[in-house]
Amino acid sequence: MTARLALVGDRSAAVRAHTRIPALLEALADTVVLDAYWIPTEDVDDAIAGFDAVWLVPGSPYRSEAGALRAVRIAREQGIPFLGTCGGLQHAVLEFARDVCGLDVHHGENDPDADDLLIVPLACSLVGHEGAIAVEPDSLAHKILGAGRTVERYHCAYGTSERHLRTLREHGLRVTGTDDEGQLRIVELPDHPFFLATLFQPELAECQPHPIVRMFAAAARERSERATVAG
Repeated sequence: MTARLALVGDRSAAVRAHTRIPALLEALADTVVLDAYWIPTEDVDDAIAGFDAVWLVPGSPYRSEAGALRAVRIAREQGIPFLGTCGGLQHAVLEFARDVCGLDVHHGENDPDADDLLIVPLACSLVGHEGAIAVEPDSLAHKILGAGRTVERYHCAYGTSERHLRTLREHGLRVTGTDDEGQLRIVELPDHPFFLATLFQPELAECQPHPIVRMFAAAARERSERATVAG
């Protein structure tokens, strides 16, 4: 069974994640064949709804913030398996805040002078760092990782402000992973077939493919199989 995967991001050989992802997808061929298409952020349109899964990959600032947010919204509203890593998490949270919570919030990398920044520079950059994460029980992340604690690799300098976290939670966004200081590292949507976003980058893990990538691929396969039966 072949599943169609949209890799949303502005592909560049200078972004390490972009050079690793194709090999990860090949390594999954024993369980699922992923027909992957790289879609630049400025080219995102409604056709993305035809894919079996959407991965908003690292590499921000994206050339089109609007395109990245559109990809998140379509995947969220259409029940398409979604994975966002690093910048993908930042924009997944930003889309939810704007389109679900109705907040007028901004990304500090794209609009540093905006009045209300939801995505802000981290107090300590995580570029090239590893860090421990506490994982909430009874969550998709815990089901995938099989543990309440994990150590993961980062390559980011921006994270989520705590200013609107209460509002995000009240509208259904679940924070299921935090660092030792309680800062947001994993979010998911419990009522979605598969909607997971991580500030860390599972595509950089030494042990590959990372369990998160494997489960995401499995969700893509399941959606493809359901579409085939329905068709």
